[in-house]
Amino acid sequence: MYIYWLTRNVLYGQQGNNLGIQVTLDTSKSTFLVAIVGPTATGKSTLAVNIAKRFKGEVVSCDSTAVYKGFDIGTDKLSILDRQGVPHHLIDVVDGSCSYSAAQYARDATVAIKNITERGRLPIVVGGSGLYFRALTRGLFDGPGRDEQIRGRLVSIATKRGVEYLHHLVERVDPVSARRIHRRDEKRLIRALEVYYLTGRPLTDHFGSTRSPIESYDVITLGLHLPPVDISQRVRERVNEQFKRGIVDEIKGLLDGGLSRDSHPFGGLVYRQVLEYLDGVRNELETRELIVQENRRYAKRQLIWFRKEPNLRWISVAGEHPDAFQQAVSVFQSRLC
Repeated sequence: MYIYWLTRNVLYGQQGNNLGIQVTLDTSKSTFLVAIVGPTATGKSTLAVNIAKRFKGEVVSCDSTAVYKGFDIGTDKLSILDRQGVPHHLIDVVDGSCSYSAAQYARDATVAIKNITERGRLPIVVGGSGLYFRALTRGLFDGPGRDEQIRGRLVSIATKRGVEYLHHLVERVDPVSARRIHRRDEKRLIRALEVYYLTGRPLTDHFGSTRSPIESYDVITLGLHLPPVDISQRVRERVNEQFKRGIVDEIKGLLDGGLSRDSHPFGGLVYRQVLEYLDGVRNELETRELIVQENRRYAKRQLIWFRKEPNLRWISVAGEHPDAFQQAVSVFQSRLC
């Protein structure tokens, strides 16, 4: 079993003697995993590092773009210094020219999590990619293979009528998927329609028959949630910082290095809008504002997604706030003692 000592100051924010409160993880009964999820710009990574430092943990990223090498500023990857010695996994694992799926993530994350457990440490999954998190904690169904004829027709429709029209089609047959898939994410929109046309059932209907690759774990899920006005301000500050740090130069460097503009990670938030800026679609000020708007919309979709997660405990302060850590510890105390 693992034994973690939590000081009275940590639990209750009080000054005084270092009185120990013992929290015991009895792995003879269950193996524990902590997950920190929620909308963008809520401080999930910072909270994960703080928990990992206190509970001898290691972080497993759950971000669909952070897996790609070289895509750093737009994904807000923590620097080595900001990781404070905490090992991080599933970051920079594939080249930008590769395609990386939720199913592949579930396989890779499962290996990382089990290796962390074998080292006697606590795995902490952190991120806001809802589909990746679901693939890991609930599994993905063995869906039909690619149908090139259907895909060809859908690509033709997107070319003639715009990708947004595919989103309209998804709304008609699978409104749940339409809420979680961005209206310009052509790849995922096509897959949702492909599954529907081949099986006669929406993609989301298939999730109920899946099994999690980590079903032996007791998952303690924490969700960070802030008022929309706070998220909006934090997103704006982050976007300004991304431009200050050189997001435009980062993208130019990736392109100059031979990476195709059609590479999958370039379809992600920030990268897609900056590419359009480089193409002269809009100026920098307009680009910054668009990224802020798209992030706000993305945060709403994330919140809708994670509200459906079972047994999730919400924390309504930013991850770097001391109260976030104290609330997390309170959850651990109630679950682990």
